[in-house]
Amino acid sequence: MKRIPGSFRDPDGYMFEYERELYRAVNLSYKPAYDHLLSSGLYQKLVNLGLMVSFEEMEPSKFAIPGLYKVLKPERIRFISYPYEWAFSMLKDAAILTLEIQRLALEYGMSLKDASAFNVQFQNGKPIFIDTLSFELYPINRPWIAYRQFCQHFLAPLALMARIDHGLNRMFIIHIDGIPLPLAAKMLPYRSRFSLGLYLHIYLHAKAQKKYEHSNILVSGDKRKFSLRTLKALIEGLKVTLQNQRWKPCRTQWNAYTDEGMHPIEYIDFKTRVISGWLDEVKPVTIWDLGANTGHYSRIAVQKGINVISFDLDPACVEKNYSIARKNKETNILSLLLDLLNPSPSLGWGDTERISFSKRAKPDLIMALAIVHHLAISSNIPLELIASQFASLANRLIIEFIPKEDAKVQFLLHNREDIFPNYTHVNFEKIFSEHYKIEQRITSECNQRILYLMTKE
Repeated sequence: MKRIPGSFRDPDGYMFEYERELYRAVNLSYKPAYDHLLSSGLYQKLVNLGLMVSFEEMEPSKFAIPGLYKVLKPERIRFISYPYEWAFSMLKDAAILTLEIQRLALEYGMSLKDASAFNVQFQNGKPIFIDTLSFELYPINRPWIAYRQFCQHFLAPLALMARIDHGLNRMFIIHIDGIPLPLAAKMLPYRSRFSLGLYLHIYLHAKAQKKYEHSNILVSGDKRKFSLRTLKALIEGLKVTLQNQRWKPCRTQWNAYTDEGMHPIEYIDFKTRVISGWLDEVKPVTIWDLGANTGHYSRIAVQKGINVISFDLDPACVEKNYSIARKNKETNILSLLLDLLNPSPSLGWGDTERISFSKRAKPDLIMALAIVHHLAISSNIPLELIASQFASLANRLIIEFIPKEDAKVQFLLHNREDIFPNYTHVNFEKIFSEHYKIEQRITSECNQRILYLMTKE
């Protein structure tokens, strides 16, 4: 048995790995809540609605772990992602999911004791709750214990993203337990105070938090009775406030890359045809599309039933990609924010609570289309380092080389000295051949761009 390093905060259980399968240990301390979760019908209701992962009960004696009440084998999430990698609408959908689960839990005599954004993942194109042990028996006449956590993990970052800058969800990297409400209140524009929801749930909440920080009184409320009706009204008020948070991406240079027809239609058709043929030939199960833009080429794989993660550094691209997937009900594509120059690191206690981007999984194939020239010329990353990094991620690679004469590369070289004499397709092939065998190369006649299919020997 191998205990998952980042699963240690909940005294009622933990995750562990056994014979390459993932399990959840449920301690005896959680027996009353667990029994009610199942006997009340809440668990089955949430699973039937697709709001929470399902699980299978296992025989505890098989694992020889003392003190266990149950061992669960949960539905496996294909790829673990974190809030600082989500687009605005993804975090908002995760927040609404959490509130809906809390609303339903109250109807079945339970309540969420945790409202962490990290308890939500994205599977089959939508958010899903993954922490079975986050439910407690409803404490009658007491406030919602997870209220502050919900505001810190969802409302505060969404308000900051909508009113200041989308990139502020990266604050989760610094504040792993959510954005402190006093900090959010200081950062938000003054006009935010005129939003009743933000005034109540962030400004007044932050003031109360500061007032009682050295006392034993709960910030979520005092020891006076907090009725179920009041609690339901709180949940409804939070939902309305969330729905009022909106972010509309501007038309940046890169999210309009495909839409504006910046490439000849014959090249797009050529590229689509070549990639489609190679995917039929290689038959990967999982693909990472690095620099995916709005997911045009990712969807070649999606339509073939391949599981795809579309990464891009532009929040507008990721937002649009997610919106397309949600509209089309695509279940095998996940759009995430990723800056290859500064990818998501390992975080938390012992650097193990949140796993770095490159250590979470290994795809069968990566696609790196129209990205090498940005890395090599815009960011001065040597081709040797690009090749070694890609080789560390996957054994198969579909990659595009854009020659220096191309208008896109010339645009990057505009107003700067050309210090890239080694940026040639000959040198590119030589360097990548140290890591991969070049299986196929095809040059476009219309612009001399080269597509490569490579495989590690």
